[in-house]
Amino acid sequence: MNENKSPQYRKAKVLFKNELAGIIEETENGYRFTYNGVFSKKNVPISVSLPLRAEPYESKKLFSFFEGLLPEGWYKDLVSSKLKIDKNDHFGLLLATCQETIGAVSIEVI
Repeated sequence: MNENKSPQYRKAKVLFKNELAGIIEETENGYRFTYNGVFSKKNVPISVSLPLRAEPYESKKLFSFFEGLLPEGWYKDLVSSKLKIDKNDHFGLLLATCQETIGAVSIEVI
């Protein structure tokens, strides 16, 4: 029996000061970030590079803002090795390492 299964894409909640700001997810073509409609009415974007809007943001590579949350250099190598996540899997690293960040934005796996 040959079953056609669609790929399972990962996604997560994006929290701003513990409030749901939006959803970030993998797609067939890369990544999508969509603001939560209620959050959008507060006129506070999570980043100047992602201004508030109703339409989702789409990108072939992980958005620069989210890449900026990731560990870098030797620490990225250490974290990747310890968590057994390919250091080039930026989305996997985002999901695994950004539940608690120094800034106002955090990531919570759905």
